[in-house]
Formats: sequence, structure tokens, C-alpha cells
Amino acid sequence: MTAAVVTGIGVAAPTGLELGPFWEATLRGRSGIRPVRRFDASRYPATLAGEIADFVPEEHLSGRLIPQTDRMTQLTLAASDWALADAGVRPGTYETQEMGVATSAASGGFEYGQRELAALWSSGPAHVSVYMSFAWFYAVNSGQLSIRHGMRGPSGVLVSDQAGGLDAFEQARRNIRKGTPMVLCGGVESSLNPYGWVARMAGGGLSTSDDPKNAYRPFAPGADGHVPGEGGAILVVEDAGRARDRGARVYGEIAGYAATFDAAPRHGGACGLRRAMEEALADSGTDPSDIGVVFADGAGTPAADRAEAEAVTAVFGPRGVPVSVPKALTGRMSSGAAPVDVACALLSLRDKVIPPTADVGPAAPEYDIDLVTGAPRPWRSGAALVLARGAGGFNAATVLRGAH
Repeated sequence: MTAAVVTGIGVAAPTGLELGPFWEATLRGRSGIRPVRRFDASRYPATLAGEIADFVPEEHLSGRLIPQTDRMTQLTLAASDWALADAGVRPGTYETQEMGVATSAASGGFEYGQRELAALWSSGPAHVSVYMSFAWFYAVNSGQLSIRHGMRGPSGVLVSDQAGGLDAFEQARRNIRKGTPMVLCGGVESSLNPYGWVARMAGGGLSTSDDPKNAYRPFAPGADGHVPGEGGAILVVEDAGRARDRGARVYGEIAGYAATFDAAPRHGGACGLRRAMEEALADSGTDPSDIGVVFADGAGTPAADRAEAEAVTAVFGPRGVPVSVPKALTGRMSSGAAPVDVACALLSLRDKVIPPTADVGPAAPEYDIDLVTGAPRPWRSGAALVLARGAGGFNAATVLRGAH
């Protein structure tokens, strides 16, 4: 069966723009969580976020495009440019019909939508931008990527909260196996505005701590929630044979995947994450003993962390595999989080090192997992397993193997 490999990575995260600065900050455990600056959050219970501070749209996009796009799309387009450059994919490398797009989304262009709704309320319909018709839409990133890069192959969007980031990678692998040589995939989110903020608060799970070092501490004793983040990653996925023929550098292979749902509360509410892990391992032909690290979802709430820790322990045994949650440095970026975890996993495979879960201290003893904290840890061997969970019961798991 045709293998799908990753040849290019573009990251836009609170800890760094582009791959080099982001990875350096991740390994150093340098956090991007701080008090919100994009709007006045002092009136809300939660006041911290993983915010991208140094992105200037005018440096990456034309003046014509900026009025048409929400911040999440602007970040997406910049990340796609970095990913394609990293992969060495240039105009003419592939025919337009040979390139597809698969992105994930959880919210859409909230900032754009809030601004135009305010214009409607205060000034009337004549003052609402015509671009509102698509700039707010959760599928807009796929459309704008297709237009920007002339990608007329299979394209779409997956909407399953954080799990959607991994669902998009599987959609890319699926289309590679169907004959599309290259797919641009991933997810980027940005909803750090009052409209997006209250939506996140309504979803629950936000930490109300005002201490950036203690607000988001997945699996740690006393963890009481997470911090929202903005950003994500766009990656280039190619048919392994076509990538080899053009001499591309390969980060790794998307070797396995599975998605499950938690049972509904009226049916007991059983967590489906363990089954997702087991099925992803089976799909890749990988034994649990061959996994060198698990990049966990790390929700940061006791119930969710306990369910995830129990699932990991059931598959790998007590403290049976190193576990890392690098998103503790960036905040939870909704559908952008898992693509960044995939980027971390591929860079870990490349550099033979596991990034830390910030400096949250050891995991709570009741979780019985081997949480990597404080400093990077040498990679022993094996493949990487990336996990993601979404609000409403979504679970996804992806196995990544290093380049051969």
C-alpha cells in the first residue's frame, strides 16, 4: 500500500514562528503563555493565553488579501508558505490537480465575525464587508490554501475539535492512497477575542489562575484546567515514491491512525481513547513495545487527565512509555494543537530527543505515567504515538515512524 510521508513543516505558535525558533523554544521549555494582549480580558475569570506576539500579516500577505481574511487564515497561509519551502515544493513540482488540501477547524474566523457583527449592530448592513460571507467560515482555510497555491486536487475540512488535527492527517493519507501525490494538511486556530473567549469559557475547562507558570499543568497534582492558545501547523504530505523520485527530505511516515467516540453519558460515558490507540497501533503493525514516546492530549483537568492516563497505562503498562505534552508551553490550540504535536513528534524522531512538558513537576502519583518534564530526554528508539481528544467525545490517535 502506498506510504504517506511528511516532507515539509510550517509552524505558527506562541513559542515561535517557523520551525527553527519553535523547536528551540520547545526544547528549552520556554513558555508562550502570558496575560492576553489582543483584547481586555480583565473582566473575565480567565485572563491568560498562548498568544502569538510577533506575527505581522503585512510581512507575509498582500495588501489585497489582508482585508479578506481572519487572523487564523493569515497564520495558516504563512505557515503553508513555510511548509512548502521546507519541503522544496515549488510551482511546477506537481500539476495543480495532483495537489490537495485537508485542514481541521473548531471555530472559524471568530475575530473577523465579531468585527463585522459589531459593524452590523452599530452602523447597519451597508457597513458589513462582503468578505464576511466566507472569512468567518470554518472551511475557509482549505479554500484559501487551494487558491493561494493552485491546488485543485481533493480538498476538504474536518470539524472535530482537537481530534480534528489528526483526522486531517488521515484524510491526507487517504487521498495519497487514492492517487493524489501531495496533500497540504493540518490546522490553525485563533479566537483570542471576546466572542471566542466566552465561547471557550462556555465549553468549560479553562484555568482561572493568573500565574502563567501554574495555569496549565497537565497530569500535575492540583491541575485545574487549561489555557487557550492560538496557532497550529501546516504540513506537506506526499506519496513516498514521488517524494523519493524528486529527492525530497523525509521527516517520517504516517504509519497508522484510528478514531473513536466516547460512549454517551446515558450509556455509561466510557472513554474510547484506549481503543483508538490499540486500533492505530494495529493499523500500523506496531507493537506497544515499539513506541518510544506518546504525545498526550493533556487536557489539564482531573477527570480528563485521569481517563487519558488510565488509557495509556492500559496499553503500555504503568510508566511503560515516556509521555510528553509540549502544548503546555503554548496553550491548547483547538484543532491546531495536534498538528503541532505531529511536528514535535517528527522532530523528535529526527533529533532523537523528547521535548519536555514545561516545568510542571512529576505527574500526580495516581496517574502512574512517565511524564517528561523540566528538560528534554534522550530518545531510546521506536515510533511516536500522538493522541488528541475533542469536546463531545472525539478521540484520535496517529502513529508516526521515522524516515528510513
